[in-house]
Amino acid sequence: MKRALCLLLLAAAACGPADPPHSTPGDPLGKGTSDHPVIPPDPPPPVFQPGFHQALRHEMKAGAATTFRFNVPVGRSGDRVRIAFRAGSGSLTLRRVTVARAGSAGALDSAPVPVTFEGRRDAAGAAWARILSDAIAFPVSKNDELAVTFEVLGSMAASSIANFPGSYARSGSYGDEPGPLGGTAHPRLVGLQTIEVEGPRERAIVAIGDSITEGYVSGPITGGTTVESGFLRATDDYRNAWTRVAEQTLEAPIANAAISGQGTWDAADHLDGDVFALPNLTDCVVLIGTNDLGGGSAEAIEGELSTLFQALQPHCQVWASTLLPKERTSAGSYEQVKARRVAINDWLRSGTSPVPIDHVIDLESVTRSPSSVHQFATGFGEDGIHPSVRGHQAMAAEVARVFEMAPPLQ
Repeated sequence: MKRALCLLLLAAAACGPADPPHSTPGDPLGKGTSDHPVIPPDPPPPVFQPGFHQALRHEMKAGAATTFRFNVPVGRSGDRVRIAFRAGSGSLTLRRVTVARAGSAGALDSAPVPVTFEGRRDAAGAAWARILSDAIAFPVSKNDELAVTFEVLGSMAASSIANFPGSYARSGSYGDEPGPLGGTAHPRLVGLQTIEVEGPRERAIVAIGDSITEGYVSGPITGGTTVESGFLRATDDYRNAWTRVAEQTLEAPIANAAISGQGTWDAADHLDGDVFALPNLTDCVVLIGTNDLGGGSAEAIEGELSTLFQALQPHCQVWASTLLPKERTSAGSYEQVKARRVAINDWLRSGTSPVPIDHVIDLESVTRSPSSVHQFATGFGEDGIHPSVRGHQAMAAEVARVFEMAPPLQ
């Protein structure tokens, strides 16, 4: 009897509570010991994500060798960069591309580092080709300003507006120039499209829109800094665009895929080159439709927006913005424009889109006048269509607020 009882007690002890996961006999809580340390899992590998991007849909041609130096910001930290260029409607040849930290008046704050393409200092691309460099060891931090210098010959894709002050162009071959480039001011971005930064995976946002998102504020005037056609206002500066202001607040990169003058169908037709070429995107902010109001019904514009949302959803979370106040129109009946804009904004807020929208950002609500939904608040509008610098700041604050309230990125 005693022997049987002992056997039962031994069996019960053997079937007691199991050790915690990853524990050892001398480490019941799984915290590790000097003899049996717990090895943490490997960190996820770094990835390339856009640190800077500007959609380039227009073009400029260089019939002879010309050197450009553009100062652009990066909204992401990492140890290596890749730089992408885009050709225009014809072939493009690149030579002696370098990257450095930007100084003032076209100077550099660090020695220029050569950029290669499959190990070579030169590269070529056919019409509208995207030419991506090798990964270059060049550590960057969020909000660094980089100077990218390159020699070109041929057709370059170009931005719609001149909003990159501190950039220069000079006839001839000066790609490896370590000092100030000289030449003439050239704030209109050409050729250079994207700077990808390799680092830990984080939120990477792209903004899709028109001139409001590209950063147009007030355009050329008489006097000031000469550009290709007219003169540059101090307000036409990428630093003033809501995308850049929100990027600094969120400390997350916002790639700018906006094109002045485009409508919903243009954006949908150009997603491959303007958006999907960017690696590891997480979020897409859509603020577009203003240019459609003069010609299309509200229902037609809503249908185009739904098509755009559906195309984006496999690639990113979709954040749809209401359309800003519009105090005048350059096309169609203004009364119809007002009615269509109100209807589209109501539709976006209602959540009745046939394609589910992940989030709605109500930028109309932070830019409109308290007395009229069709008017900008005092000081927030520039010309009846585009927001002022103060308007961009209000938009950026609302974008950052809504993103910060959203669940963290998984």
